[in-house]
Amino acid sequence: MNLRWLPLCVSAVLAVHLEAVFALDPQSSAKLVRIVNQAKRDKLTPRTLQTISAAFLGAKYQGGLLDQSLTEQLFVSLTEFDCVLFVETVLAIAQLAKQAPPTADIVNDFSQQIMSLRYRHGQMDGYCSRLHYFTDWIQDNQRRGKVTDITPALGGVADSHPLNFMTQNRQSYRQLVNNEALYNCIKAREQELSQTPRFYIPTERIASIYPQLRSGDIVAIATKIQGLDVTHTGLVYIQNNQVGLIHASPAGAVTIAPDLTRYVRGVPESKGIIVARPNL
Repeated sequence: MNLRWLPLCVSAVLAVHLEAVFALDPQSSAKLVRIVNQAKRDKLTPRTLQTISAAFLGAKYQGGLLDQSLTEQLFVSLTEFDCVLFVETVLAIAQLAKQAPPTADIVNDFSQQIMSLRYRHGQMDGYCSRLHYFTDWIQDNQRRGKVTDITPALGGVADSHPLNFMTQNRQSYRQLVNNEALYNCIKAREQELSQTPRFYIPTERIASIYPQLRSGDIVAIATKIQGLDVTHTGLVYIQNNQVGLIHASPAGAVTIAPDLTRYVRGVPESKGIIVARPNL
């Protein structure tokens, strides 16, 4: 089981300076411009995130794309996703739409936005700088004002079990197998995360918070799996007064689950959700 779970694909690579090694193809670049311009016209209401996410319905799900190389690479895509890349892509496009106007190099700007979401302090500095645990992703992006964890305000309960899935399953992470420095770096981060308060909404309470959810809220599915925090993520999708989830589904594509509670109940070992609200 890979921690980047049910999760990405054109690409760019980051070393000291952002250097595009793979570029979005012309069709994807044109699509990016269209979506950004539409988001700007929508003036970035919460509903805009839903509109952006819907532009990718049917796109291919593909797991493991962040880990194709032993060298950390900034991987971006508008054609295939894992669940986290899908969320990052929607938020990155929304952030691009805040720029007035976007620069001429919109693909580079998009890559920079993805980097800012995916890595600690918004800077890529090797494998350990990636926000592997999604609660770490939420906490780091909250510190930088990009999202707000609203789970406690929604009545979340404490989740105190330790996080150590990556180091306990070291053989499943080829970057860690023969690299003691990386292993120790991840272990230190796990220990820090384990001591940081975390909360989740139990599954049986999810329906009761529907009135407080907005289109585009980030939903992460909390898990009972030992050492792990969440197993999947997506965005709230409200249609005809129904609260659903739009996500890159491991079943094969970006799709909409029409009822959030029903979907969470169907995820093996799930116990509830964590909710983060994008700050736009």
